[in-house]
Amino acid sequence: MSKSEKLKEHCRSVLPAAAYEVLFCEATERAGTSPLNKEKRSGTFVCAACHQPLFASTGKYDSGTGWPSFFEPLVGAVATRVDRKMFMPRTEYHCARCGGHQGHVFDDGPIPTGKRYCNNGVALVFILQGEPLPSLNEVDT
Repeated sequence: MSKSEKLKEHCRSVLPAAAYEVLFCEATERAGTSPLNKEKRSGTFVCAACHQPLFASTGKYDSGTGWPSFFEPLVGAVATRVDRKMFMPRTEYHCARCGGHQGHVFDDGPIPTGKRYCNNGVALVFILQGEPLPSLNEVDT
């Protein structure tokens, strides 16, 4: 079994079903359901699967969409691909380390980037500034 398969199996056993479905089956959580929508403290948002830091709280904003939104990921933290599941192509982004699906990026965000990284809250864990970041879970690199 590869490291990425082991990570998926580990996540299946420790994550809530909704988080697993979003991260590894590309599901979408219902808008307005994530407690991270209202998270305004300083800290870091990490991938719920592998614990890779993805966003700093300084890049978060209220987009009014019902999902946690960011205008900028941490450098090298996310990768993108075209998602053709809807009537028109969208840009999906995922954790660059483990491939866990996070959400979609749109060109209607605020200055300075003009981007809106619309994230599924269940795919993230918030770590308060000053608290240690969790150890990285093993994945293929």
